[in-house]
Amino acid sequence: MARQSRAVVVGGGIGGLTAAAALHQSGREVTVLERAPSLEPVGAAISLSPNALRALDVLGIGDEIRDLAAWQGDGGLRTPGGRWLTRTSAAAAAERFGGPLVLLHRATLIDRLAALLPPGTVRTGAAAALADPGDAHRPARVRTDDGEWESGLVVAADGIHSAVRTALFPGHPGAVYAGFTTWRMVVPVPGTRFASHETWGADRLWGTHPLKEGRVYAYAAALTPAGGHAADDEHAELLRRFGHWHDPIPAVLAATGPEDVLRHDVHHLARPLPALHRGRVALLGDAAHAMPPTLGQGGNQAVEDAVVLAHHAGDLPAYTAARLPRTTAIARRAVRSARVAMPGNRAAVTVRDLAVAALSRTAPALLLRGFDDIADWRPPQPPYAAVRAGDTEQR
Repeated sequence: MARQSRAVVVGGGIGGLTAAAALHQSGREVTVLERAPSLEPVGAAISLSPNALRALDVLGIGDEIRDLAAWQGDGGLRTPGGRWLTRTSAAAAAERFGGPLVLLHRATLIDRLAALLPPGTVRTGAAAALADPGDAHRPARVRTDDGEWESGLVVAADGIHSAVRTALFPGHPGAVYAGFTTWRMVVPVPGTRFASHETWGADRLWGTHPLKEGRVYAYAAALTPAGGHAADDEHAELLRRFGHWHDPIPAVLAATGPEDVLRHDVHHLARPLPALHRGRVALLGDAAHAMPPTLGQGGNQAVEDAVVLAHHAGDLPAYTAARLPRTTAIARRAVRSARVAMPGNRAAVTVRDLAVAALSRTAPALLLRGFDDIADWRPPQPPYAAVRAGDTEQR
């Protein structure tokens, strides 16, 4: 028989590891099955907003992650020529939302999360498939090359093109192309000082943000047909598209080599799932609600999912009820944000830039207010999942 206290997590990314840590701290025996040969993440950096940092507080590492914040000054939104459309204050945002925005390398967060787990919890090189979602009378079963796992709970954190999601909801169309591709890089740019910013053009955008130790996280996006790649290399493609934009973009590109650039088409779930669970299986992160990165909430929502799932691990319908409305609304806002950031025609750019600049001058608080119901989220009320062995009180 399955051990009801066992949880099997399919996928060892940020969402999967956060769920594993939260479930472990709540007293479950956890195994993480990651198909990749190591936990080295695909991606460059992640921006953690106050909502996700509060979720990490549940695990006891929120303050440790907050201490990694590299940029505490002003930032904002610019035009390709360098004109500021808006200026934002990190201090004002932190005061409004109860904490800072922290940008750090994904590998750093992966390492911190993995350190919360007992040795042997994570099994790499372990591709897994759902054999049976289980129900109230039988366990869920997960198949690997080494045999089957029976579990009282299976957590599907297997990404945008989730095989577990397809098995649970075979009639759902799955992830579709969002209409744009992205490039990401983390590179050292010594001696360059700049304010954190995002720059919006017509059919493309660029972001540049300082990290710790003199490194810079930069990303770009552009409207383009799916499946495209540069005829030479992606660094050359970025030079063609962004090399003439304002400083420090040319300096960042000069410090970047072809091997530093990651390119990925963006896919999302245009149609929400009917539920985030079935039987004894729960979906989280991109497997549950893949969204465009334009609000910076994909990873943040995965972290939220994880602690809420641990809180409702014995009642998966409650997990769906807590998460599906919120993640659906945020995913839709991310789609709308992409349309504003990259409208695709010059006339719309002119209207957008005038509106954003006017709003910034006359009612700057409205720009922050748009994130009120995202960044001000709090984890479920006690008892939290993070009750460590030997603790005398619940968080």
